[in-house]
Amino acid sequence: MPDRLYFTESDEANALIARDPMALLVGFALDQQVTVQKAFTGPLVIQERLGALDAATLAEADLDAVFRAKPAVHRYPGAMAARVHDLAVFIRDTYDGDAARVWTDAADGAQLKANLEALPGFGEMKVKSMGSVLFHHYGVAAAEALVPWHPTLGSVDSAQALAEYQAQKKLHKAEWSRARAPHAPAA
Repeated sequence: MPDRLYFTESDEANALIARDPMALLVGFALDQQVTVQKAFTGPLVIQERLGALDAATLAEADLDAVFRAKPAVHRYPGAMAARVHDLAVFIRDTYDGDAARVWTDAADGAQLKANLEALPGFGEMKVKSMGSVLFHHYGVAAAEALVPWHPTLGSVDSAQALAEYQAQKKLHKAEWSRARAPHAPAA
């Protein structure tokens, strides 16, 4: 297990997401429409405001108020509060509150993929990125099959690597968008 994941400028936030599986999952849930740094600082902010970050606490808390307190945890506080609540309820009810069981209970890559896809708010890209983090940073062998060809947070091991990842991600998204865009009709 790493002692830090270098996804934010906060050493405290980086340590929290590395040591606490629920914090890592919450960071991934928040990683939408905000910077990586903002998303993965979110678990620390939530923990500071609630006093805890375990699934049971998150499932029972008024997360909307927690997310809307200034500064807001996320750009879309209401929607993301609901997503984190749903994630916490799922972890509490499916894994007895033990977020690490999402990957420790997986016998192979197919099961890990299914476990990650079942998490509220986890689509294909998050599953691949989470799989890459689990494989590269936590040594989860079952996650190797989920590691994509393109850059993910799994390759981030320093502040410099985060900057490089973000630049590569921007290029990858632009290329992907161009490939999906309808071609202009010939004149």
